[in-house]
Amino acid sequence: MKQRVLVIDDEENLRHMLWAMLRKNGYHADEAENGERALAMAREHPYDFIICDIRMPVLDGLGFLRKAQEAGIGGTIIMMSAYGTIDTALQCMKEGAYDYVSKPFRNDEVLLVLKKAEERERLKTENRRLRAEIGREYSFGAIVSRNGRMREIFELIRKVCDVKTSVLVLGESGTGKELVAKAIHHNGSRRDGPFVAVNCGAIPENLLESELFGHVRGAFTDAAADRAGLFEEAHGGTLFLDEIGDMPPSLQVKLLRVLQEGEVRRVGAERTTKVDVRVISATSRDLEREVAEGRFREDLFFRLNVFGITLPPLRERLEDVPLLAAHFLEKHGTALGRPGVRVSPEALRLLAGYGWPGNVRELENCIERSLILCDADVLGPEALPDALRGSSIGGAVVYPEEDHLSIKKAEERLEREFIRRALDKTNGNRTHAARLLEISHRALLYKLKEYGME
Repeated sequence: MKQRVLVIDDEENLRHMLWAMLRKNGYHADEAENGERALAMAREHPYDFIICDIRMPVLDGLGFLRKAQEAGIGGTIIMMSAYGTIDTALQCMKEGAYDYVSKPFRNDEVLLVLKKAEERERLKTENRRLRAEIGREYSFGAIVSRNGRMREIFELIRKVCDVKTSVLVLGESGTGKELVAKAIHHNGSRRDGPFVAVNCGAIPENLLESELFGHVRGAFTDAAADRAGLFEEAHGGTLFLDEIGDMPPSLQVKLLRVLQEGEVRRVGAERTTKVDVRVISATSRDLEREVAEGRFREDLFFRLNVFGITLPPLRERLEDVPLLAAHFLEKHGTALGRPGVRVSPEALRLLAGYGWPGNVRELENCIERSLILCDADVLGPEALPDALRGSSIGGAVVYPEEDHLSIKKAEERLEREFIRRALDKTNGNRTHAARLLEISHRALLYKLKEYGME
């Protein structure tokens, strides 16, 4: 689609010359002899770019610029200025014009300014797209759940995202700890700063210190140049320390000092560097037990655990499985060129009856794999991994009729049926039923109360 350009100048010859040159170079160009006429044209037909002379009768360039902004007229405005009006051109730029070209000018000067303006608009559009994408990916809506405990976690995220307080996210592998960390960062006051993540268990001990704190040239054999560490890279933003429970004891005391003092010392350096970093850490380990057994420093644990968030495993929120399955189908269906695929009731029964030891990550991998194997528009049991077949608590679950396709009603009916069967199988023993359902006793009591099954 051609870019639309409006040329405003009271000199007919210059105006027509620009009009012809722009059309020759692939633009759709229009002309206006003064600012008032240009305002009327811009209100009727939006323009991508406006090239406007400064000195004109009726309404000059500066007046046009101000009225255009008041009227909410879009488009990048480029001023044209003759010798002696440069100060006015600069004033126009202070008031919102993008750039100016001096008269007399060559055609390639005008084209270059337009190309630069096009690139700027392209970058602005891309930036807006990326921000919207980040908002979709890491907003609370992307952490899909209708579970009561998860809704409480959403409230915790909202309360902590705008403060610098250290956060410790606990939960089994695959429960979405990094997603929570990113939600805190991207929804908080540090969203414009960097988000830097490191897995403390994936880096050898002899390299982790340099990775976190940086080093100076000559600090060790391979240190050929000064290098900033991740704390410095995360300045003004968030540092996510995943699997903090795997951090070697020798580094725990150094990390504690950084958290207390707000400054880092590169390996081999004599001076410290101030850093403004919000630390979010996560682990699948029981850190209190690690502290009790002497493998993790108690003072560091308290420093990290100022604000704790514990994520429930997926088996304790099985009502979220249909929602998550639909979410991952949409996500990977779009990426794989298979939009619109849905899960059959039989496959959904198997998904909702599985224990998911790998939690949400395992479910996402399962959906992506099944989508690749599925050739139809409906994902059936045959596309699911063998481990899911026969994993249901037992018996067929009755789903709503075909003309009632509410996911929420299906989830509630599924949960009620599972709970009823578990209680029947254990002769009403709630502790044993909770173990069979692979949820906590407290979660079972909550669901019994929620569904009026007490």
